[in-house]
Amino acid sequence: MSLAGNVFLTAGKFVAGVLGNSMVMIADAVHSASDVLSTLVVMLAVKISGKPEDNDHEYGHERFESVGAITLALMLAAIGLGIGFNGAQTLLDGEYESAPLPSVTALIAAVVSIAIKEWMYRYARRVGEECKSEALIADAWHHRSDAMSSVGSLIGIGSARMGFAFMDALASVVISVFIVKSAAEIFFAAVNKLTDRACDVDVELSMRRTIEGIDGVRRLDLLKTRQFGAGSYVDVEISVDGDLTLRAAHEIAESVHERIERDFEGVKHCTVHVNPFDG
Repeated sequence: MSLAGNVFLTAGKFVAGVLGNSMVMIADAVHSASDVLSTLVVMLAVKISGKPEDNDHEYGHERFESVGAITLALMLAAIGLGIGFNGAQTLLDGEYESAPLPSVTALIAAVVSIAIKEWMYRYARRVGEECKSEALIADAWHHRSDAMSSVGSLIGIGSARMGFAFMDALASVVISVFIVKSAAEIFFAAVNKLTDRACDVDVELSMRRTIEGIDGVRRLDLLKTRQFGAGSYVDVEISVDGDLTLRAAHEIAESVHERIERDFEGVKHCTVHVNPFDG
């Protein structure tokens, strides 16, 4: 659905930009064209990340979603910087003074784009959250950035038609700022998951309380978490009565393992190490 919508918007915006004499609408069309490519990247990343474990990737392929998100962020930043550079150059050279005013066609195209792109953002984000797909959520924000881009187009085109010719070029510069900002947010969120960033402090605190409340756990010695793609891994060390049999100590460790994986959404695996408590 994203792919079909972006192809339609790219063609529509480009035609409206050319026929409507609007530089910002043509820039908006280029942005939508990048969305077509980004959607293909997302589809590929999601397909790869869903592959089962193999000999080369014994922990699965989930991190390929983060790779896809980073690829999207870099594409988005490049597009934003390009749009901003072209708009700034037009302003500095004064080319807007001799350019024909944007037509109503470009204005209508901006309104249609805003409506379609906002719907696409809401739809893709909802599906991404349901599927716990980082790449799909990143693609949803790509839609939102395109919606903001079209809002800027609408303001620029409308202002230019009211006699402020420079506004069409200025709007493209403002749009580029929003695009680069969205790219930065997507990039750093993906990098955090690739660099084993810990889960939120509140989540870890809740895990500590859960573990310490399990029968047989005398002390929690260590708790480490790391995000892995759309999920997380948890490493725990607990102390139990040193006089327990191996089987009894193992059952306590299994209780910790099962509770963490059951009660905390997104935990892919919890490893528990047992230490003897003789205090």
